[in-house]
Amino acid sequence: MPLTDDLKNLISGEVFDDEKSLADASHDYSLFSVKPKVVVTPKNREDIKKLVGYVNTHKGTSLTVRAAGTDMSGGPLNESIIVDVMKHLNHMEEVIANPDGTGFASTEPGVLYRDFETATLAKGLLFPSYPASKRLCAMGGIVNNNSGGEKTLIYGKTEKYIESISMILRDGEEHTFTTLDPQALGLKLKADGLEGDIYRGIHKIVTENDELLQEAKPKVSKNSSGYYLWNVWDKEAGTFDLTKLIVGAQGTFGIMTEAKIKLIKPKTHSALLVIFINDFNILSDVITAVLKHHPESFESYDDNTFNIAIKYLPSMLKILGASNLISLGWRFLPEFWMAVTGGVPKLVLTAEFTGDSEEEIFAKAHACEADLKQFPIKTHVAKDDKEEDKYWTIRRESFKLLTDHSKGKRTAPFIDDVVVAPEKLHDFLPRLNEIMSHYKLVFTIQGHIGNGNFHIIPLVDIGDEHIKTIVPELEEKVFSLVKEFGGSMTGEHNDGLVRSPYLKKMFGDKVYMLFEETKHIFDPDNIFNPSKKVGETLTYEIDHLKV
Repeated sequence: MPLTDDLKNLISGEVFDDEKSLADASHDYSLFSVKPKVVVTPKNREDIKKLVGYVNTHKGTSLTVRAAGTDMSGGPLNESIIVDVMKHLNHMEEVIANPDGTGFASTEPGVLYRDFETATLAKGLLFPSYPASKRLCAMGGIVNNNSGGEKTLIYGKTEKYIESISMILRDGEEHTFTTLDPQALGLKLKADGLEGDIYRGIHKIVTENDELLQEAKPKVSKNSSGYYLWNVWDKEAGTFDLTKLIVGAQGTFGIMTEAKIKLIKPKTHSALLVIFINDFNILSDVITAVLKHHPESFESYDDNTFNIAIKYLPSMLKILGASNLISLGWRFLPEFWMAVTGGVPKLVLTAEFTGDSEEEIFAKAHACEADLKQFPIKTHVAKDDKEEDKYWTIRRESFKLLTDHSKGKRTAPFIDDVVVAPEKLHDFLPRLNEIMSHYKLVFTIQGHIGNGNFHIIPLVDIGDEHIKTIVPELEEKVFSLVKEFGGSMTGEHNDGLVRSPYLKKMFGDKVYMLFEETKHIFDPDNIFNPSKKVGETLTYEIDHLKV
């Protein structure tokens, strides 16, 4: 093929167009399948620069970066050229520990998070915005999706931990972005070349539309939807930070080559308070009471998740890795008894309290438990790490177990990451359940209840053409409900192919036009990851569903 031959002659890395390579790159963890023309594995940054130069001169070609491929939104899928960074662009610099207990590490996009964490923990440091897929995902996906996870409640999302980010832009040159004070910004606004054009263009958008953007910002504590124009300019501090815009842009502005990541010193001890809820009417009040005690994480799972754990208990025990299954099974006796007697709670909440001693953490957990005695609920403080692991395993592994035991079915992440302010959940969740009840789907609701962020993932029949009807129907209903409550379509997983068609609906015509203008400032010829954020239609989404 001419494209393949051109690229083989252009770069020092590998170029693949065999069926297996194209098939592997045509899907991620989402519902979509998009077959590319070619997959390349650049050896270095010079290769990336050459690739950018090539697509600039060959109309109809474009570049989409792929790291570990664990994205749930279709973010790394493209019909043109896939740039796989895992083979060669997988280096990180030495972790630097500061005397104050903080630190930083610089990483290329192809570094696996598990390797990154091993290196940081060796220095007593942690990147706290890791996602649930931390055993599988890579740093490029974490940065470009603005990922979050169980510790986001207290530590914040990825955007908070980016000291600087380097990218190759449409001019084929590498540029580094970081926080600028007014003096540094003034110099950038006067600069020649593409970087100056970008700063002038984005500065004009955010300063002339500040009120509109602040109003459009989702009224929640975490959001990965849209372009975060509202976060770029801090009027009070006088700072201007394009990393706040680039992080979470899903590679639609350029290709990340390196990110300098801030690190924290993790707490050494934890205690888990488990809360069983049967009445949604008191849910928001319970959440408010718990949050006053500042848990490090505050998670939840529903009765469907609970029942799955009990139904597939032997498999659950194997995941926990116990040598004595009978002894471990005894630990699940209370949950088993709940299931047998019909006393399964509608929601199980787990609040994790951390500190530097056992006395400190159990004092926090018991103080919170005492505060909850005003409510008609049951609570329990896990007595040790093994008991904590039981609840974490139910939260993290139950739906995978259901998938593994459901032949001919697969998970369908398309309303998988909604966020609504916690104080509104007592009204939101019953209405969400009412919507879901009209569809004969098996699903679970899990998530980060402290942020009001829920992962709703139905199980669907593989090959069922009706999914092409169900997906847009449920998306429209659920996203409309989220908009009504001032929430976000996605707190962690980003827009990709699955949510980009709804950005105009969620943010309105005026803000969507600013998103389009932002994309045009960075990438007027749409050479970087097309059909994400702007420019995608619902028809394109439905046409590329895997059925």
